[in-house]
Amino acid sequence: MITNYFARYIGLPRGENLYQIKRGNNGISRDVADKIVSKFPQIDKLWVLTGEGQMFAAPELRGATIPYYNADVEQAVLLRDRLAADTGFVLPQVVECDFAMRYEGRAMGAALPAGAIVLLRAVEREAIIPGAEYVIISRKIVTLRIVRTGAQAGEFRLVAGDKENFDDIVLKAKDIEAVYKVVGKLIINQ
Repeated sequence: MITNYFARYIGLPRGENLYQIKRGNNGISRDVADKIVSKFPQIDKLWVLTGEGQMFAAPELRGATIPYYNADVEQAVLLRDRLAADTGFVLPQVVECDFAMRYEGRAMGAALPAGAIVLLRAVEREAIIPGAEYVIISRKIVTLRIVRTGAQAGEFRLVAGDKENFDDIVLKAKDIEAVYKVVGKLIINQ
């Protein structure tokens, strides 16, 4: 909506007040915030007034808070129970996510560059879907790779995104101690 139309839509006679707010000359008054929230009840009034908190008033529109640990997933996932989350963030589109961590590895190449944030959910070993990305924990390794079926029954082949520089890892299913499915990625373009 253009500013004048928005002003009329929320019940203001003209848009001059909104133009002054946009320019930073005026703050939003309670009256204007009330008018906005009366037309858009899903928007949180405190957020309109201060810009802080959550934009959406209803928890179902916000989504769950995902704990974020500012640590490399391959180094710190085993320590997660002893770590305190550095922050949390809300992504309404992401459901069934247990936590998020940074990925600093190189094995995934361009598919998951170093510094990306991975959103993870704990799953059972039996729930592994070949072709998807997982953090796999065994007695010998902790790695984030694409999981494929192995050549023999009861084996998995862990495939790097950068196949030129990283070899596949073959792992017996019985040796896997924990599995986290990558349910989302936040790749920051720099």
